[in-house]
Amino acid sequence: MRTRTLVALLTSVIGGLAVVGGGAFGARAGIRGQRAASQRVVDMLPVHADWWRERLQHEGQLTYLAIGDSAAQGVGATAPGRGYVGLLARRIRHRSRMSVRVVNLSVSGSTTWGAKQDQLPKLRNYTPDVCTVSIGANDIADFHPDKFERNIRAIYGAVPSHAIVAELPCMFVPDRERKVAVANEIVHRVAGEFGLTVAPLHVITKRVGLRRTFFNSYGDLFHPNDRGYEIWASAFEPAVDARVDTVAAIRHYLSAREAEDLGSEAGAVASARAEQDNEHAEELEHGERPGRVERLRQRVTGAIPLPVRSGEPEHDHDHDDDEHDDQQPHANKHVQAQGAPAPDTD
Repeated sequence: MRTRTLVALLTSVIGGLAVVGGGAFGARAGIRGQRAASQRVVDMLPVHADWWRERLQHEGQLTYLAIGDSAAQGVGATAPGRGYVGLLARRIRHRSRMSVRVVNLSVSGSTTWGAKQDQLPKLRNYTPDVCTVSIGANDIADFHPDKFERNIRAIYGAVPSHAIVAELPCMFVPDRERKVAVANEIVHRVAGEFGLTVAPLHVITKRVGLRRTFFNSYGDLFHPNDRGYEIWASAFEPAVDARVDTVAAIRHYLSAREAEDLGSEAGAVASARAEQDNEHAEELEHGERPGRVERLRQRVTGAIPLPVRSGEPEHDHDHDDDEHDDQQPHANKHVQAQGAPAPDTD
């Protein structure tokens, strides 16, 4: 009995050590893998930056400008164009059916202070039709609410009034999430003051959950992968679609001079005109149209004007009748007035 007990005890100890050893080995392998992925990210940075700089030379009917950090650069995706900026550029092109020039001012590793110092001066050289801002995740490691708000206020005050600014994404770690909550409160409050649209990036990434986020992340467990960037892009898509529709309405319903004079009000004016056109089209489509017999009756009775043939001047029919009466012989009119028959002209 003692021998069996001793064997069972030794088996349990050995099994436990094996589990611990396997866990330690797995942890070491995971750490090594994460370090290798981090090194690959470092190697990606100049490649992505060069790729976006080359895109600056491309012309387009619309200009999409992005301010941000490595996420805007698409670091972690299999190609720079598979980051959220590239995905949104493709969506803008398909929705507008216009060519798109992408001006990606983002810098990997940028904080809100870095964006204010390096990216805003370049913004002055462009007049974007669509603008997105996603910055602040790199501030969380050394977070100072007052500094963060000053920088955010400077950025939001410089971007166009139609810019779409993003919340910070969900980071799931409790300590970091407390800081993110403070940062996002600032984002919403300052964006509201400037009338900017906020993309619900934190809401959407949190809804995905920790497990799916793990599989939607690159090997460094910080940057998204292709699938992760699709989720990021989905946070911007409704606001981007609305902006593209507004730009299309401005170009259709306003002249360049009108749009310039109206400034930030151009979108509202163009949208109102587009809405009026839609209402008019619906009335024509759903209105009751008279049948052929009814249309003939209306023409005979004069309820509606007869159509004017191409090339013929319009006439006042009542006036024509008066002129015809005036041309009749006065004698005939006098005899008819007395009730006598008209004279025989044979």
